[in-house]
Parts: sequence; structure tokens; C-alpha cells
Amino acid sequence: MEVLIDTNVILNYSTQREDDFLNASNEVMKLCAMEKINGYMAFHSISTLWYLLRKVKSDSEVRTILEKLCDIITISSIEHNRVVEAIRNKDFSDFEDCLQDECAFQSGAEYIITCNVKDFDNAKIQAVNPEQFLEIYRDIER
Repeated sequence: MEVLIDTNVILNYSTQREDDFLNASNEVMKLCAMEKINGYMAFHSISTLWYLLRKVKSDSEVRTILEKLCDIITISSIEHNRVVEAIRNKDFSDFEDCLQDECAFQSGAEYIITCNVKDFDNAKIQAVNPEQFLEIYRDIER
């Protein structure tokens, strides 16, 4: 199963920040590490994570975290014309979320796993929070 993991889920996992979805975020990332699901991360999430992690971690620690992330999830990118389409897409109030949706579509993801499902009301790919995804996953595994 292919899924795109939103930056906020990865940030929960990487920093263990207090969040309603921290435990479920950790479980999603564990499924990726165990290769039970194929996790993707949007190309632009790397720079966002770098910026945010550098506020609380050293340069060396950030590099290690990002390298380990790249070991368990695949970076998804999109072509020029998809970026232009995202720029023109007025259905999203947040351009970054529109790029997440385009990367999910490009990757063949079945779900976008995010802590902010409401931000993806107009997405091509269904958005679910980490807890909802784990329920879906468990139902499929039965």
C-alpha cells in the first residue's frame, strides 16, 4: 500500500513533540520502517523539516535524522507541469498542501496521512489522520 506522509506526521515522529497524533504517527513510521507500507514524503518536505529541526537540533543531528528518514520513506517529486497546475489550483488555501496532494497523486498513493485532514478537503487523494489510517490498515490486514 502506497501512502504519502505529510510533514506534520514526520515532524511528530522526528521530534516526539506532544501532539494528539504522536503515538499513531510513530506507528505509521514503524510500518514504513518494517516495509509493511510504502511511505512517500513530498520533495519539499525535506527543506521544511530541515528548517524546523534546525531550531531544536544541531546540524549534525538534523542530517542524521533526514538521512534515516530517507532510509524508510521515499522522496516523491513532481514534474514542472504539475507544479504549475498546483500554482493555478485555487481549491487549496495552502499551496504546500496542494503540492502534497500532487506528490501523493504522482506516487500512486492511496492516502495522504496528515494531522490536518480538513486542509485536504479538495484533494485528489483521500486524506486521513494517523489514527484513521491505522484503523484502515488493521482492517485490511484482517
